[in-house]
Amino acid sequence: MEKAFKSGFVALVGRPNVGKSTLMNHLIGQKIAITSDKPQTTRNRIQTVYTDQRGQIVFLHTPGIHKAKTKLGDYMVSVAEHTLREVDVVLWLVEPTTYIGAGEQYIVSRLKQVKTPVILIINKIDTVERTEILKFIDAYRKVLDFAEIIPVSALRDVNTDEVLNVLFRYLQPGPQYFDEDTVTDQPMRQIAAELIREKALRNLQEEIPHGIAVTIERMSERKDGLFDIEATVVCERESHKAIIIGKQGSMLKRIGTAARREIEGLLGARVNLKLWVKVRKEWRDNELYLKNYGYRENHE
Repeated sequence: MEKAFKSGFVALVGRPNVGKSTLMNHLIGQKIAITSDKPQTTRNRIQTVYTDQRGQIVFLHTPGIHKAKTKLGDYMVSVAEHTLREVDVVLWLVEPTTYIGAGEQYIVSRLKQVKTPVILIINKIDTVERTEILKFIDAYRKVLDFAEIIPVSALRDVNTDEVLNVLFRYLQPGPQYFDEDTVTDQPMRQIAAELIREKALRNLQEEIPHGIAVTIERMSERKDGLFDIEATVVCERESHKAIIIGKQGSMLKRIGTAARREIEGLLGARVNLKLWVKVRKEWRDNELYLKNYGYRENHE
């Protein structure tokens, strides 16, 4: 007898910088979410899709849950917490440690209000001794009644298949929500903007990245298949603008070259990318700017 096709929605939650984007990119086998060693890399909820013969998992990758300091921060936390209430399974990513700090305790308080199964993912196990892992499992087991606890290394792709196996055990028979070749609900413009932002995050100094947004002004395809993309990097200060442009445009060129290569890989086509830099003072606390730059709450 053929097994029933299973499907469902899975939220990826955790504090900023625990590896949610890296894990999700590995699970679906393609880079959609941007990754960086700086916290709060993800700002919007990204929906991605994994499909095989067993069924279909729709991952809702949320911004990191943290104490907000700006309206952008409020928006990010609101998106993450709302997602918890509309999924079938929650994946909570943590780092390997026996110290469960205030940030984690805050997430525990939120997860205690959720009726859906919560699976704990202890990520970055490649950074610790294997003998230590049981201690971390034991520490976390005391704070919440988890459906499962899975140690993984998203970066090294260790045990990520087990995450998929376990998820399918918890999902119910259901419909196929997306075509099997769909990997994300994000429009290509949004992915291109995020890839440019990732390259800026990776190349710029510590104090600037949080104050950056990227908007795609124009994206069109020529008859010969080449894509023209014009994008604006928005920052909060004139001094930041000078750093983003760099000496004789060197930094902006570095960001653009790295982003163009990756966008070409995703589109499978050549790309002509033009970047500009604009200053919008304190845009992270301006609701109109937040909406214009794509940070809209669509779950009302």
